[in-house]
Amino acid sequence: MRVTEGGLELEVPGEQTEGVEESVFYNPRQELNRDLTIATLRAFREREERAESYLDAMTASGIRGARAADDGWDVTCCDLDSEAVDLARENLERVGVADQTRVEHRNVNALMHDEAFDVIDLDPYGTPMPFADAAFARCRDLVCVTATDTAPLCGAHFNSGIRSYSAVPQNTDYHAEMGVRTLLSALARSAARFDVGVDPILTHATSHYVRTYLELDRKASAADATLEHLGYISHCEDCLYREAEYGMIADPLETCPHCGGERILVAGPIWLDAYCDSDFVATVRETLPDAFGTAEKGRELCRTLEGELEEPTHYDQHKLCKNWGLPANAMDDFLEDLREAGYAASSAHYGGTTFKTDASVGEIRAATEDRLV
Repeated sequence: MRVTEGGLELEVPGEQTEGVEESVFYNPRQELNRDLTIATLRAFREREERAESYLDAMTASGIRGARAADDGWDVTCCDLDSEAVDLARENLERVGVADQTRVEHRNVNALMHDEAFDVIDLDPYGTPMPFADAAFARCRDLVCVTATDTAPLCGAHFNSGIRSYSAVPQNTDYHAEMGVRTLLSALARSAARFDVGVDPILTHATSHYVRTYLELDRKASAADATLEHLGYISHCEDCLYREAEYGMIADPLETCPHCGGERILVAGPIWLDAYCDSDFVATVRETLPDAFGTAEKGRELCRTLEGELEEPTHYDQHKLCKNWGLPANAMDDFLEDLREAGYAASSAHYGGTTFKTDASVGEIRAATEDRLV
């Protein structure tokens, strides 16, 4: 079928019918991902003017590579599937960018072993980790990563998460954030093996995937500094108290300091610090053109990310209130009560009732319960 995205008309596989997937994958729900990718590439090019080459590592229908090429990048598209390669070539020809692109029919790890690129974009089905080492070894400036295996990342598929990400993710009430920070930890450790430091300049968890953009600093001291952002979280299953500690060796809580409970989950190593550069995110927001189909949604996401606190976990107001046996009130009033009590508080981009604060769970209740009762 034909689709129009980013001002380009392309041929893509039809939707799944009767339980049979098309051999070449296309997901219309990823349009926001692709719109933000182009805006991020534009913003990054202002930051790093020498960046020119872009690898669309799993090109499928070629839509991401075609859009990057149309935006002026020197694009290489790669896929192991021969039907994907044929369709990508047709689409690049259809939108008039075939002369400035190259399509490779091969294993992308082998391609990255042979060539270096300024920007490498990993958007596989499932975990990106089988491709991370080669990407960090051969990318000069920016690695863009999508992970769609959110159940392993957030701890819902526990053993799979451990195998894929060499960390212990835990299935908590802030499961989306757990996924983001498990992914960033695994990517940071992969980069460090090649003496590469990473700086996440834009990261978000949307729908069924996590997306991050990592600016690289190719020196051993930067890799060492990156690893200092990792650590562990102890989480009480009874009262939802949580506590973070930096370091590669866990020293977990044995009992909860808030309720005295002993049902403590320990997650890590995960990324504990900021996963966005708010100034860069603002530039991305301003770069999103009205012509993009998800422009307004993308701008709203960026606005939330710009104001989001750097706390390593988030709370869900409804889950807290249910745990306390109290009714939830309007989120604006709830956050204002926290601020009036002297705590920092912000909405989180994970959902309408999610928020971040530097208050502990006991302090949250004390600051807000008068209006909840």
